[in-house]
Amino acid sequence: MTVTRAVALGCGHYLPARIVENAEFADQVETSDQWIRERTGIERRHFAAEGEATSDLAIAAARAALAHAGIEGREIDAIILATATPDATFPATATQVQQAIGAGGFAFDVQAVCAGFMYALATADALIRGGQARTIMVIGAETFSRILDFTDRRTCVLFGDGAGALILRAEEGTGGNGDRGVLGVKLRSDGAHRELLYVDGGPSTTGKAGKVRMEGPEVFKHAVVKLADIAHEVMEAAGVSGADVAWMVPHQANLRIIASTAKKSGLPMEKVVVTVQEHGNTSAASIPLALSVAVADGRIRRGDLLLMEGIGGGLAWGAALLRW
Repeated sequence: MTVTRAVALGCGHYLPARIVENAEFADQVETSDQWIRERTGIERRHFAAEGEATSDLAIAAARAALAHAGIEGREIDAIILATATPDATFPATATQVQQAIGAGGFAFDVQAVCAGFMYALATADALIRGGQARTIMVIGAETFSRILDFTDRRTCVLFGDGAGALILRAEEGTGGNGDRGVLGVKLRSDGAHRELLYVDGGPSTTGKAGKVRMEGPEVFKHAVVKLADIAHEVMEAAGVSGADVAWMVPHQANLRIIASTAKKSGLPMEKVVVTVQEHGNTSAASIPLALSVAVADGRIRRGDLLLMEGIGGGLAWGAALLRW
């Protein structure tokens, strides 16, 4: 029996030109390069230039993914853009990408903050398996620098801007875990933990975008347990174990969270793609950005089984298995 799989055709990423080293924050808040490195693993991040919008980052990543896949924009049937920092309340930023690359079909945004790419990937997988679209571009793109409070050292040093894109196409598989493509996705959320990570504004409350607020230690506790649990869930459902995983590509929030989650998932750090030191936390962009970096440098090769996972405000979290 054959099944339809969402198989990766290519990926790409984009980072703004401006690099912000840890030392720059010492002039704004009580912090230091050493303090940031020891607690987060972050050394630097990229900030968008004045006038550079989330759509600009997403379009650049989309074009890079098209080039890597060797296809043209008109072959894309749908675009799903995960972002918590859209260009505007509406229309969807994804439609800006659609127009820029000459895609047809339909385009829309999803919002699950740092878990956004997992939610977008799950949606794309379902649309492909359901026959709604054959070729889908999934993008994570953020300009988090626009919603940071640069007087709050608990948050302003953590985040960066960037974008990553993944192109998926429907192909036939056997239904076994040796197939290429998405082998499984698990999603969860729990609104009871809203106050742990949120933005203190919005169109229907303050009429303003607001700023990021976070209770870091509590988020850490939830992240490690929830990500390890959902990683085991998705592996068990697909009939694989940590030993079968070639690479874990996690949300790049904090090096200690990454290391703790990998350990609980039964994976050595040698099998974990880590980019947080260079990019900081780019929210919905972090997983596809890390994926694209690891594909570009040759670490990830065709046939490798990837475990991707992320957690963000909501709380919302998810994990996916993709055989490259």
